[in-house]
Order: sequence, then structure tokens, then C-alpha cells
Amino acid sequence: MGIEKTTDALLLVDLQEAFFTDPTLDRARPALVDAATTLMAAARRLDIPIIVVTTEHSRDRSTWTLTMFDDDKGFLFHGDPGTKILHELDTTGATHLEKTRDSAWFGTDLLLRVRNLGIHRIVLAGVSTHACITQTARDAFANNVRTTVVTDAVADHDEAHQEPALSLLAADRQAQLATVAEVLAAWDAPARSEDDDARTVSARGQAGRG
Repeated sequence: MGIEKTTDALLLVDLQEAFFTDPTLDRARPALVDAATTLMAAARRLDIPIIVVTTEHSRDRSTWTLTMFDDDKGFLFHGDPGTKILHELDTTGATHLEKTRDSAWFGTDLLLRVRNLGIHRIVLAGVSTHACITQTARDAFANNVRTTVVTDAVADHDEAHQEPALSLLAADRQAQLATVAEVLAAWDAPARSEDDDARTVSARGQAGRG
């Protein structure tokens, strides 16, 4: 299915200072900031909900993952400077949601929020592609919520994972792939049927990746 602005929400995942100490993500930072800023500006203009998802943990180990227990070392503790949103991003007016696992759905009230807002599709941007982005997209599918991953608004700390992760999501039909430009064009398009919108976005996406 295509992008339909009346039932979309923009979901920005883990755009936090701590993750961008990684050299690969740091190189991608300017492009991701630009992409996220562009998407947020369009979403605000069209009254599309913006949900900013961040990862935070408790020092008392009650939220730790197995790898944190194995390493006997936690991170992203509540209140630490690294948990802050990238300082270049203005998230004024956005809904903020904290998670403790890769998926934005696990242990959060995201599904309740999505249902209450009448959202049928999330437009997904952030880091890292093979982990939090992929898991959030797959769990959206499990909850019967469609996902569009914005391919030039996501990045991975291991660049070798980026394309395979996106390709698998598309091949499994658990997410649609689109660029920032394709998302904006669909959001700005006159109201039309989902079938018409799907054909248009699919054609744009295939032309861009052909």
C-alpha cells in the first residue's frame, strides 16, 4: 500500500547523542539531521503526528538486556548526556516515548497511542537500520500497522548491514521503502485511493533504485 497522510505518523528512532559517538554514524549525522528536519517540517505542516522514540535504561539493572548483563555494563542511563536528542533537531511539539529494547513496540504504549490517533502506517527514520529500525518495522507488521522506511533517513553503525536489512524487509513484504522525496510527494499529493497511491509510490521507488 502507498503512503496516506491522513493515517500516517512520523516515527524517529534513537537519534540520540550516544549513538553518534560511533564514527560511521557520526559521518551520517549531517544527512540524517537534514532528512529528519525535512520530514518533521512536512509533518507539522500537514498535522501528521511526530513520535520521537529514545532508548533509556535504569541503573538498578531492572531494564537491562542480556548482553548488558553478560558484559556487566549498562549504558544510556536516564539523565546521562548521551540520552539527549541530537542537538541540531527541534522536536518541539512531538510526542516522546522511551524504550528499553530494539523495538519501539516492546514494553511501551506505542500501540495504544497509534490506535487512539487512528494511525494505520508509521513512516520510520533513525538508527540503526539492522537493529532498532528493522525490529520496529517487523513488530509494526505483527501489530497490523503498515510501515514505510525512509531509506535516506536511516543509517547503520555497520554499513554492510544497511542494504541487506532494507532488502529483507521489502522482500518479506513487512515494510515499504521510500526516499524522503517520495514521502513528501505522497504526503502533498491530492487525496486518492490507496491503490492509486501504492502504484505511484512503487513506480517512483523502482525508478529511483533502477
